[in-house]
Amino acid sequence: MKPDTYLSRIPREKLNASMQSAFDRSISMHEDATFVEVMGHAPAIYEWYQNDFYKKLFYGSTLPITLLEIVRLRLANIHGCAFCNRNNTAAAIQAGISQTQIDALADYESGPFTASEKAALALADEMALTNPKGHISASLYARLKPHFTDGELVELGVLMAVLCGMAKMIFAFDLVEKEETCPFLP
Repeated sequence: MKPDTYLSRIPREKLNASMQSAFDRSISMHEDATFVEVMGHAPAIYEWYQNDFYKKLFYGSTLPITLLEIVRLRLANIHGCAFCNRNNTAAAIQAGISQTQIDALADYESGPFTASEKAALALADEMALTNPKGHISASLYARLKPHFTDGELVELGVLMAVLCGMAKMIFAFDLVEKEETCPFLP
């Protein structure tokens, strides 16, 4: 289902080669390329998002990719982004996350996750857009500290902040399909 958006879309043939490839992948996975078409207005920002954020920071992180994929998918689940959930589920499986773990994200405390994964997921709950008063309490910090250095927590926080900020942008501009459970439906 193609979302409505006020922003005009750049046709595939007018996108640069990198964005044309992203368009094709998006059509293949979602049957929709609205996000790529609209980002065609700002190709440098799209390239920053793909190359600097994802390739350098997210996938270049010192943190385990399985941890990052679980956290990213948890945020997408909370936010109810159908587009994100499809992409992030595929990426999580490719990174080695089991379907059992994916299915257990809603109740991760009793799910098949390590203590560090559960602590990071608790941090994701604090960072989620649906938790405007979220913060790291003394008890959450004590839970995180055995598993992460302060530098890793900064890195994890920045990663989550960018993911949440992009979710807010794509929801506000109606660039992606939302699930019926999405708390940001108009």
